[in-house]
Amino acid sequence: MAKIIIFNNDTNRMETYYRGENEPMPYNTNGTLKVREFRGSSKSPTLWTTKRTMQSWNSQRYIYGSAIPVGFAFKRPWEGGHGNQSHD
Repeated sequence: MAKIIIFNNDTNRMETYYRGENEPMPYNTNGTLKVREFRGSSKSPTLWTTKRTMQSWNSQRYIYGSAIPVGFAFKRPWEGGHGNQSHD
């Protein structure tokens, strides 16, 4: 079970959810992003994001029209996410 903290940009408040690895992320439409996909290989018991990020995922997934491989997109830099990519 993951503890998921989401900053709700509409209310300027933090929200806390508890979800299993095979459940969809909060604010995710049609179950297109599961907690385990968002987590990747991170070992952290706490995951965090924003409501706007989830809404952006929903719109991009809709436009793309099929599964989007998440890979290391949501990993923290010290966990190997975006390690060799430019930060400019």
